[in-house]
Amino acid sequence: MLNEAAVVRRALRELGYAPVELALTLNLQRAAASLRRLAPRLVFNLVESVEGRDSLVYLAPALLDSLGLNYTGVRTEALFLSSNKLLAKSKLRGAGIPTPDWTPVEDPGDPRPSFAPPYIVKSVWEHSSIGLTSASVARDARELAEELGRRKSGPPGRALYVEAFIEGREFNLSLLHGGAGADPGGPEVLPPAEIEFASFPEGKPKIVDYAAKWEEGSSEYRGTPRRFDFPESDAGLLEELGRIALACWRLFGLSGYARVDFRVDPSGRPWVLEINANPCLSPDAGFLAAAARAGLDAVGVVKRIVEGCLKR
Repeated sequence: MLNEAAVVRRALRELGYAPVELALTLNLQRAAASLRRLAPRLVFNLVESVEGRDSLVYLAPALLDSLGLNYTGVRTEALFLSSNKLLAKSKLRGAGIPTPDWTPVEDPGDPRPSFAPPYIVKSVWEHSSIGLTSASVARDARELAEELGRRKSGPPGRALYVEAFIEGREFNLSLLHGGAGADPGGPEVLPPAEIEFASFPEGKPKIVDYAAKWEEGSSEYRGTPRRFDFPESDAGLLEELGRIALACWRLFGLSGYARVDFRVDPSGRPWVLEINANPCLSPDAGFLAAAARAGLDAVGVVKRIVEGCLKR
């Protein structure tokens, strides 16, 4: 988060703005008073959690809406719906967009999924692969019970769900407001990225877990590079991923920028895993990597996000 804030701050200064950083806590009255005093032309919303809880992320746009302030990224409802993975999956399923089967974990001792293994245990609200390890992929009911027992000992109030684990390839598609390649009235689909698991040993689940995202010295981190170059045989698949990503943008009413994560099963069918509204803009994160492939640096990305916000 600190790296992301520094990137955006430098970009805004290069664009001629005078950014002022403001932290958001549960003291919303204090934040509201500070915002009234600053009276900003716009707010670049980088809030990813409030006091360590991803489930409260929607408080940032809700507060800004209540103050009548213009801000980057998605609106309150879209952020709430996309951040709660169960609500997001229900909305995807209702729109006919493929997403893996799932069941909420109401009783960790007896989840009883109605679909066949393998399974993967995920957090309903937490993003950035928090809590996710190789053990989160369960090949049978016994392994599932063991993983739920491990996760149950985590912080209270962190709801879980069990999802059908899709063996296969993993892609993410980033979308950015405007640009020459933009969908009419919508975003440009940036070059698609695939996570490679070529160096993973036999039997190790091919997932981007917490270590792969954040622990730079780990084998998982080193073993999950992203690639942007594909053979001609993948052209149809990549086109379909772009089509689905745009459908997700429209379905959730996204704005500014976003990322859609996919798994592609061995038959070549894509499955949407998550909708990431306001994705991370850190230098080593996937969004800026995709933007770089499209010829955009951080300043160019921030410029387009801000321009889209000011036009709204």
